[in-house]
Amino acid sequence: MTATASRAQRTRSVVLHIVCIAVGALIVVPVWFGVLGGFKDNGQLSTNPLGWPDPWVNNYLEILKNGVFWRQLGNSLLIAVTSTVIVVGAAAMAAFVFARYAFRGREFLVTLFAIGLMFPFAVAILPLFVLLRGMGLLDNPLGVILPQAAFGLPITIIILRQFFRTIPAEVEEAAVLDGCGSFGFFWKVLLPMARPALATVSVLAIVTSWNNFMLPLVVFSDQSWWTLPVGVQAFQGMYADDTARVLAYVVLSMLPALGFYAVAERQLIGGLTGSVKG
Repeated sequence: MTATASRAQRTRSVVLHIVCIAVGALIVVPVWFGVLGGFKDNGQLSTNPLGWPDPWVNNYLEILKNGVFWRQLGNSLLIAVTSTVIVVGAAAMAAFVFARYAFRGREFLVTLFAIGLMFPFAVAILPLFVLLRGMGLLDNPLGVILPQAAFGLPITIIILRQFFRTIPAEVEEAAVLDGCGSFGFFWKVLLPMARPALATVSVLAIVTSWNNFMLPLVVFSDQSWWTLPVGVQAFQGMYADDTARVLAYVVLSMLPALGFYAVAERQLIGGLTGSVKG
């Protein structure tokens, strides 16, 4: 390697590190501001926004003592888990058929699901509201769970289909020789092998549900069914003058999703990598 090429490589490395540090700072600094802001009062936020609290004010404890926060947390958890179970279960069966069986119209159906990725959720909110009102699903968790599952099907089917197609046909043939039917192969062989992909779509579904604001806002007029994103908006309106307490509420609302993502990170990356390779 010549000296010029070596200098060029070092320059690219330095530039890459600078870009990575800048991007990391854009992510870390707001989080740092939010976490520390929950331990301050408004005076400290205005005079020392990024420094250590002095004195420490535990806004987090005050929120954790509030039963409203725990009720909203339970609502978000119920809706996220139920939506994920429905969308992953339905998408896994559909993806199995699309990946392992050849039939007329298969690619057309797959294309229809792919088109669903380009359909903005906000465009459907008005007809969806009218439909849910006609079905009596307003102020009902199913009014959020079922639409979320429906809108999550396209990306989930596409990811799982790509993963299922990477499973060699010889594995299915061996399962058939051992006495497995189609459902037996799907349940006993394919799903266990697809754990990284299932973890991937589960994380995506849970995080999407956890961050969903518009649909719960439209469906739930009863405050007892509000989820955390709606609760954060209401809390911000209620304590508009207490920015430190609002920051603490926002941080606590993010923690469950971040914790779940941290636990499933390895499976998530493995599932996405497997899908891309497929």
